[in-house]
Amino acid sequence: MSAKANIVIDQGSTFSTEINLTDENGFPMNLGDYTANSQMRKWYTSANPTAVFTTEIVDGTVMLSLSATETANISAGRYVYDIELTTGNTITRIVEGIVTVTPEVTR
Repeated sequence: MSAKANIVIDQGSTFSTEINLTDENGFPMNLGDYTANSQMRKWYTSANPTAVFTTEIVDGTVMLSLSATETANISAGRYVYDIELTTGNTITRIVEGIVTVTPEVTR
């Protein structure tokens, strides 16, 4: 079962966040054989993603990011997202939640 985590993105700003993954003993998970993918969509049923996060895995941490140009092209509002880890033929959703994009005033 995936964890729930909501995030806020400021439209027109560089966005980044880190998701720290630990094992049952509280140590960083070994993610050496994994790749991460993450998308946000207006609805779970939307055919196309609104944005595809740049993902990076470092020492048990999954980092998500979007450039200021990418966030400027997202309309303010509420979206959904998730993060999936893949190793071999196994895909595991680790986090899901709501993305709130706040409107940019200064352009």
